[in-house]
Amino acid sequence: MIDITRKAITLRTATATAHLRCSPTSLDLLGGGPALNSRLASAQAAGFLAAKQTSLLIPHCHPVPIDGLSFEFLLQSEAPTGIEIRARGLSIFRTGIEMEVLSAASIAALCLYEALLETDPQLEISEIRLLEKTGGRSQSRHRLPEQIATAVLVVSDRCSRGETVDRSGPLIAGRLQELGAEVQEQRLVPDDPERITAAVTEWAERGVDFVFVTGGTGIGPRDNTVPALAQILDLEMPGVSEAMRVHGQMRTPMAMFSRAIAGTIGRTVVVSLPGSTGGVRDGLDAILPALFHAHDMLLGAAHAPEKGSAP
Repeated sequence: MIDITRKAITLRTATATAHLRCSPTSLDLLGGGPALNSRLASAQAAGFLAAKQTSLLIPHCHPVPIDGLSFEFLLQSEAPTGIEIRARGLSIFRTGIEMEVLSAASIAALCLYEALLETDPQLEISEIRLLEKTGGRSQSRHRLPEQIATAVLVVSDRCSRGETVDRSGPLIAGRLQELGAEVQEQRLVPDDPERITAAVTEWAERGVDFVFVTGGTGIGPRDNTVPALAQILDLEMPGVSEAMRVHGQMRTPMAMFSRAIAGTIGRTVVVSLPGSTGGVRDGLDAILPALFHAHDMLLGAAHAPEKGSAP
């Protein structure tokens, strides 16, 4: 089973369908009265059980908490006659609920197949497929404007003195490039408030879209990044730093010591990250790629809520 610990916990939805082709006579036998209701109720119950057992039947499938599961049975009286079974599931988790709804729709179709088999030897189950899914990183995938500009500032006394090699800066730059962003510059400065504010202000005045600052977010005597940035931010974005801390706290108790902040200077988004590679990795996992939507918001673009979310 793949490691999903770095994935963010988000609302996931999925809808699957399965078609049971049957004769018009079979549909007539179901009628629409008690016989129909009884068979569909049994099929729905079978689908519920199948969804709950999915991870036991498919070896590499992670157990997923099912926060909601519903069925829709659509009778098709015109050729080709049959029943379409739709299963829709919801889960707030690290991975999707696609396999659960596919299992649910499939087993519900098999349950109806068994109920009609004696009277209709021409039954056929077909078109088992996923109709849609939402949530996770793919849902928050933001299409980057061409040549979106970013910059990375590493704040470290030890790296500035050459006592250790910086690994956090290249890690940030690599992630940004993977997502299609242009990294215009990487710079290394000591834990000096004036050097920090000078670099960030310069990039903001130049029109850099996103500035990432790593290091100096703890509680040590030389951790000056947070107060330095607080002086020059026009607006703070506490939700960004909260998202990073919540995500990090679920992975290490050391995340509680981070004072990282985020905000804007004009149309430039500034995000501070811990100095460790682990802290950087967790922080970026928490906010990317959704953070890039801030670029559109700063330009005044409207945004619609994600499917399944409150407006």
